Amino acid sequence: MLLWFIGTAFISVLFVFRDDRFDYRVLALGALLPDLIDIFSGGAWVFHSVLGSVLALALVMAFARRGTAARRMSLAIPIGMFMHLVFDGAFNNTKVFWWPFAGLNFGGASIPSFDRIWLNIILEIAGAAMLAWVWRTNDLSSPRARQEFVRTGRLVLEKK
Repeated sequence: MLLWFIGTAFISVLFVFRDDRFDYRVLALGALLPDLIDIFSGGAWVFHSVLGSVLALALVMAFARRGTAARRMSLAIPIGMFMHLVFDGAFNNTKVFWWPFAGLNFGGASIPSFDRIWLNIILEIAGAAMLAWVWRTNDLSSPRARQEFVRTGRLVLEKK
């Protein structure tokens, strides 16, 4: 699943943070990262636990200097990872979500989005609709706006 995670992350950040300097390209990477990494482990693993996102946030806070553009951009990764956990329903598997606090074993849990193949079709359509709304409200049909997004990752919710 791609569109669902990117669409929900974009919409959530647009309405919660309302930061016109936020890098949505990095947010998209963070929103996809748990599945991109855990797919190689053969199932849900550290990146589908809350600890994985918390550690990513701690690393950014520890190593990116306060007030810098690098920190602002880097913070989008753990934010996207947290969004992924919420919109993947990762919290439904207590053993994985609360690892290692609920035990050290992942119990062979599969990646949540792989368990609901038919529902994924509906979620991808919803994600496409969300991204179409983002496209329209940010005038990404305009070459100038698209170039700005590709160059900076910025989206500004335009008041119409």
